[in-house]
Amino acid sequence: MLFRHFLVTLLWFAHFGSHTLAQHQHGGDTSRVAAPKIFLDKSPRIVDYQLRRLSNEQLLLVERNDQDPKYRPVFAAILSREGMSRGAREEALAGLVALNGTTEVEELSSILSDMTADQPATARMRQGLAAMLLEQPSATLASSPGPLQALAAAEAPTIAAVGYAALIVAGQDDKAWHLADMDNRWPALLQGIPLVPSPHIRSRLHARVWALSDAQRPLETQRAALQALATIPAQQEQTFLRAAERIRLDDLRTAAVQALLSVPRDARDSDTSQALIEWLVDYAERTPAAQRTDGAFLDAMQLVDQLLATAPAEIARLYRERLRQTVVHSVRIQTVAEEMRYDLPYFAVEAGRPVQIVLVNSDIMPHNLVVTMPGALQEVAELGLQAGPQGGVDGKQYVPASNKVLFASHMVASEAQESLNFTAPTETGEYPYVCTFPRHWMRMYGVMVVVDDLQAWLENPVEPRDPIGSNRHFVRSWTIDDFPQDLQLGLRGRTPHIGEKLFAEATCALCHRLGPHHADARRAENAGTSGDLTNTVGPDLTSVLARWKGDVRAVLQEVLDPSYRVDDKYAVHLILTVDGRTVSGLVVEETKMQVAILENPEAQQPTIIPRSQIEQMVKTSNSMMPKGLLDRFSQDEIFEILAFIHGQQREAAPRPED
Repeated sequence: MLFRHFLVTLLWFAHFGSHTLAQHQHGGDTSRVAAPKIFLDKSPRIVDYQLRRLSNEQLLLVERNDQDPKYRPVFAAILSREGMSRGAREEALAGLVALNGTTEVEELSSILSDMTADQPATARMRQGLAAMLLEQPSATLASSPGPLQALAAAEAPTIAAVGYAALIVAGQDDKAWHLADMDNRWPALLQGIPLVPSPHIRSRLHARVWALSDAQRPLETQRAALQALATIPAQQEQTFLRAAERIRLDDLRTAAVQALLSVPRDARDSDTSQALIEWLVDYAERTPAAQRTDGAFLDAMQLVDQLLATAPAEIARLYRERLRQTVVHSVRIQTVAEEMRYDLPYFAVEAGRPVQIVLVNSDIMPHNLVVTMPGALQEVAELGLQAGPQGGVDGKQYVPASNKVLFASHMVASEAQESLNFTAPTETGEYPYVCTFPRHWMRMYGVMVVVDDLQAWLENPVEPRDPIGSNRHFVRSWTIDDFPQDLQLGLRGRTPHIGEKLFAEATCALCHRLGPHHADARRAENAGTSGDLTNTVGPDLTSVLARWKGDVRAVLQEVLDPSYRVDDKYAVHLILTVDGRTVSGLVVEETKMQVAILENPEAQQPTIIPRSQIEQMVKTSNSMMPKGLLDRFSQDEIFEILAFIHGQQREAAPRPED
């Protein structure tokens, strides 16, 4: 898979840090990295030097023992290294706690305190470590007030915010407010509130945050207060009124719009909404055309669209006509990181009118957006597979030359965006949009509804039919904590044919082998081979329970959070070539002369890249498998899938009693 944005790719490399760069190998086949020999009896400086020279893959192969203090630097290096999986960090944290006789809170607070805010490569690592700290039980956090207060006193606001958030999760709101008042660190405290995982805890802070949004406060504090209010699901009527007051101030407008968008429509005061409509339309008319693709402007237009949908018809039509004369109807669609989906399942446009779709890619993988004729989503996606990365129309990868394709973007790089400008079809109907990268179409799609009268549709919107015929709706963003500690009871009495059907419906069978009727066999049928393909995209599940020693809960953890612990064989690699192209996928073979990388699940042969053409190669901590595959399934259905996997195991594993 190729990107076209060389600069964005370089920024991506900087974001993940130099430690994730796999050095060019010149010693023959490196598909199996040997465990490095580290001399841990040397001085701390020399030990640190040895560990820093290792790639992530090599570091994880270093011998470790949580009963011997000499291994302390190894555990510390894994915990603090960019690009490590959550599972690897948790194991390293447990090792440090055992060796040092400390707590998870003390260790995490210590490493966070040592980080600085001006290191962009540490941003994702900081977020991951902060999440680990804030997910600790409240009582555990409350038992270690010293480290949390020290963290809140950190010079870097982003680090201090984590400390304030931890104090709040620990139930020490008064202490957090006292420290912020004493040191005049209100913005840092307010930045910590969105980090608090529990909406219930955030809600109890509404009155305190509301007070900090007062107009007498410094602009920086007001801005942070508005951003915090946007994450508090309590007293939202007040949030709407306060944000509406601040939208006229240039320095606060972006935060105010975000806060207004966060308020449910039934909590929006009608008189205030009408005043906002008038102001926002005037704002659109006076905004220079060159600034109308900025994220802040698009958010403002999204807000006015929502407000017009609930305004009296005569007022809405008047202001919508003014907008027509000034701005193109813009729709911003974002990708959801690691979940292989767009954040907008459908939207409406008016027939024959200009439209701008802004695709913002927040995912690590590149994606595109292709608008098709009604009913043509799967056909276009399959034709896109045939077009491939080199044969797409107008140089657009995986975009076929077909009259079923109406409009299409390029592949958009991670952290980049592209605007797609066109005139909506004159014929009303439901026009699918889809990412045509191989197999993404099964999850990554939506519908553009073309209507004669946009205002009439907005007043009474009708959800379009699912373009691939799925009747499933979102159930829950499942985590391992949503399931009982002992899963055996839930596995009992299950029906194999139901589990098999659900296994296929969840698209598991497309990438994983489980007995003779899945993954390899299906791919072999398509390829006309015997089924013994070496480029299987996902691990063979036929012996997964044996690998996990019968631990069904560990298997479930891997399904719900695929990047929690990524086998090196299935980690996504990004290769930057000397001519600025980027190829991503699974590395299936490395030699001193070349790298073989499987770019997509449908590829029958890997792409071969000579070493001489490789500028850099990065192994990420992300799995190719997206999160959220089971978010449309009930807990009972997930147990059916697990029981089916259990029943297909090649090797004996403890089985649930009937």
